[in-house]
Amino acid sequence: MPTILRPAEPKEAEFLGWACVAAARSQLARGWFEIVLQRDDDAYLVEFAKHLTLAKARSWWHWSLFHVAEVDGVLASAMCGFGDESVYYASSDAMAEAAEKMRIPKSEQEQFWARGRFIVSPSTSERGAWTIENVGTKPEFRGKGVTGALLEKELDVARAQGFKRAQISFFMGNIPAERAYSKAGFVFAEEKRARDFEAALGIPGIKRFARDI
Repeated sequence: MPTILRPAEPKEAEFLGWACVAAARSQLARGWFEIVLQRDDDAYLVEFAKHLTLAKARSWWHWSLFHVAEVDGVLASAMCGFGDESVYYASSDAMAEAAEKMRIPKSEQEQFWARGRFIVSPSTSERGAWTIENVGTKPEFRGKGVTGALLEKELDVARAQGFKRAQISFFMGNIPAERAYSKAGFVFAEEKRARDFEAALGIPGIKRFARDI
């Protein structure tokens, strides 16, 4: 199958939004977006995440940070990468913009952080490493090397920007992700467990893999 690896475009915001929701859900039935928005409607969640990718605030969900894999003209996989952690700090502004687009009242928006802050408790990071986030591959393309090819593309982007290390995190228990990242040369760097994270999602924490590039 002919595969094209390229930067994402704003017109692909819905697919990127889907990737964000899928990544936040990982191997679970419900993830961060379901908990923060108190919704289980996939269409609603993806619509919200689509607005995150298009927000003026350049957060770690922003479309400009993504690359996609296109297989036979079909969007198959997406992931974002960045070397500046300031994109995390823009999350609140991006959430506010998306909430306004979705006409979520201010009173509801004020609950977002209280509901979702558990996600930072088990997070770890390596200073100066290129960070890969929001990895989402459509089910029909999993196990076919698409994610691995996109990872290699992302590492090329990081090298071109002068980075010597890359890192990627995933939920404990996500065996397919662990295998895919190991196959791409990533090795175990750290894991962290947190009680509030486990209370919210039912799994103990997050693993972080890293590699030289």
